[in-house]
Amino acid sequence: MQYPDNFLGLEKDEAIPYEECKVVLLPAPYEGTVSYGKGTSKGPAAIIEASKNLEVYEMDIDAEPWDAGLWTEEPLKPEQNPEKMMDSVYDAAKKHIDAGKFLVMLGGEHSLPYGTVKAYKEKYPDLSVLQLDAHTDLREEFDDMRFMHGTVMARIKEICPAVQVGIRSLSREEAERIKKEELQVFFAEDIHDNDDWMDKAIENLSGNVYITFDLDAFDPSIMPATGTPEPGGMHWYQTLNFLRKVFREKNVVGFDVVELAPIQGRHDCDFMAARLVQKMIGYKFC
Repeated sequence: MQYPDNFLGLEKDEAIPYEECKVVLLPAPYEGTVSYGKGTSKGPAAIIEASKNLEVYEMDIDAEPWDAGLWTEEPLKPEQNPEKMMDSVYDAAKKHIDAGKFLVMLGGEHSLPYGTVKAYKEKYPDLSVLQLDAHTDLREEFDDMRFMHGTVMARIKEICPAVQVGIRSLSREEAERIKKEELQVFFAEDIHDNDDWMDKAIENLSGNVYITFDLDAFDPSIMPATGTPEPGGMHWYQTLNFLRKVFREKNVVGFDVVELAPIQGRHDCDFMAARLVQKMIGYKFC
């Protein structure tokens, strides 16, 4: 049975059986390795709660994305050990991918996508990852951990190539790696006032793409509810324009939206995250 507290608050007569759905939303309320602001474990529930108040019609695509058929899975149980958590994400993702579903993971911290990417790579050998983020997350280790939010892209790049967009905070180690390996990184400072970079970013992706979207990619003036907000981020319409192009030109096989750390008394960030999820589903299926 679909998880009762489901995305968009679909009633029983609006829901469809798992076998008929195209999209599975997987809440992952995990924050086992956060290093600064906490609260990402509450992100999935906040996104789902906010989604119940969305208008289901999206103007820019003249469609209602929920028509694709949505199924909200029960939340993953957090594990104490980060590597065990990655295994749990992998197992859950693989089950839905093998069933032919388009997976949308709701985080939770940004270490989670490693398990999802690992599962998708088995189905799509040419997979590449598009990361929207303020941080490169390319550290080899952090606090003696290889699997955590600050190392996730280092682990993912052991599996498949990636294009990183919106970056504006990194360590010297990460900066040197980017130069040495000529990694495809599009810094926020270089893209904030133009769209010239979009085609190049997309050209560097393979045919099958997984999108991992850390909400701190957005400027904190519109998305302050993240663990490590960084000034100088991306804005709403620029981001949507880019995402529409990616979905049009590539086969996006799944995505996640992670790192929402809800702020008590504010609903705008939760609502924005829910709207982003709905739009991305719409860009895929409408």
